[in-house]
Parts: sequence; structure tokens; C-alpha cells
Amino acid sequence: MEFDFVTTEDNVATYRSSHEIFVGLIREVRELSRKKPEATMSTGKVKIVNRVIEDLLTFLKDGPEGKYLEVLDTQALPQVSDAVLTMVQFETAIDKFRDRHLRRVEGKMYWITKELLASWEEKASEAG
Repeated sequence: MEFDFVTTEDNVATYRSSHEIFVGLIREVRELSRKKPEATMSTGKVKIVNRVIEDLLTFLKDGPEGKYLEVLDTQALPQVSDAVLTMVQFETAIDKFRDRHLRRVEGKMYWITKELLASWEEKASEAG
């Protein structure tokens, strides 16, 4: 089988470990933005968000959206509304990553990884 987009099991593991945390963080930052959009984020909050963003960048930076993604500035702390804007870019890139790499094959959902394709090729060659 041919697939346009192939990732790695390491990237999928990072996606799985960071996605839900990111979803929780963006929900909280959006709530802060509704209350005080012009407020400056604290250094602690920026560091928390950046830890997750840095994990996401390990697999998103090489994708088509990667050129638009960057961590929050810890020197010139962002306003909450600016942080939301940055995080929305990550949210979109995460969704696109999932859409490109998670595929239904013969009725079952698979992350299309190099390792999966190699195992399918091995099974096919064993089957003759």
C-alpha cells in the first residue's frame, strides 16, 4: 500500500502523551483570555505551555505547518490573547497531523508509521 504521509512510532507516542495535556492547557488559556485578554502571562505559565509546545514541535516542525510554529517568548512575556493565537496554530497543526497520519485500512484505524509499513511488508513477504 502507498500512503502520502508516513510518520514514526516515536512521533505517535509523543502525540499521544502531549495532545490531551495541550487540549487542557489551551482550554485554560482561552478562559484566561476571556477574562483578561490584555493581561501578561506569568513566566511560570509560559514555561508550562512551552514544555508541551516543545514536545509537539518534535513531530510538527517538519510538517507543512511547521514553519508557522514557535514557542512562546519567555523574555518578552506574551499577552494572554497572543498566547491563545500561538496555541491555536498548534491546535490546527495537531489536527492536521492526525488527519494525515491516522488512516482507516480494511475497516480498522492505523497510525501510518514507518514501523507499521515495515511490519506489513514483512508479513506480505512471509505469506509469499
